Amino acid sequence: MIDFVWLGAAAFTAGLVDAVVGGGGLIQIPAIFSLLPKEVPATLLGTNKFASIFGTSAAAVNYARRVRVAWSTAAPAAMAAFVLSFAGAWTVTRVPADFVRTLLPIILVAVAVYTFKKKDLGSVHAPVHSGLAERYWAIAIGAAIGFYDGFFGPGTGSFLIFLFVRFFGFDFLSASAAAKIVNVACNFSALMWFGYSGHLLWQLGLMMAGCQVAGSLIGTRLALKHGSGFVRKLFLVVVSVLIVKTAYDAFTKIGW
Repeated sequence: MIDFVWLGAAAFTAGLVDAVVGGGGLIQIPAIFSLLPKEVPATLLGTNKFASIFGTSAAAVNYARRVRVAWSTAAPAAMAAFVLSFAGAWTVTRVPADFVRTLLPIILVAVAVYTFKKKDLGSVHAPVHSGLAERYWAIAIGAAIGFYDGFFGPGTGSFLIFLFVRFFGFDFLSASAAAKIVNVACNFSALMWFGYSGHLLWQLGLMMAGCQVAGSLIGTRLALKHGSGFVRKLFLVVVSVLIVKTAYDAFTKIGW
């Protein structure tokens, strides 16, 4: 029972953070792995995805009600992400992810430095693409992130927000809203595989899903209330934590 309470708290916090800037997996995945060490990793990942999709979907609905979602960008990106997430999951069963694990902290440092130096980045919503160019960029980014999410995964939501800000000219709030749509597609794609293969703890997943939704509702309200400036600051905090976590994982994995 105590473990369930801790997992519920972790899911709530993950839902709150994920609704604003992504990165909820930093909280939820370590919690579920540490508290249920005897379970098969695939089952824990499937349960994590099951809970996450509820929280992300709740955030996506809330954003759609209050923020004008750029569907011309989000929809093609989500469709590409859905398809390529399967490809990424298939690839990881045949190709080790060690190279990505080593490279990830370097990429995150570049993202953090770029965002910190560009003080006005994401402060104004000024889309720079339209028509076919917008669609092609959306498909390319959705495909790349979808493949990455299926193949490895950490920081997917944060990467999406940065890419929507950097390459589409979105403000951080609009980027977060669009990212949630793509995140739902990624999670659903992975969840189909986990569900089909039976890697789900349904009762635990439902409890964590409820906590995720509660956290995501509060996180979305905070983002909508405080705007892009708040999202940008939290984004930098989450990316900084991701840098430390992924660097530690990379170095310990390869024996440094």
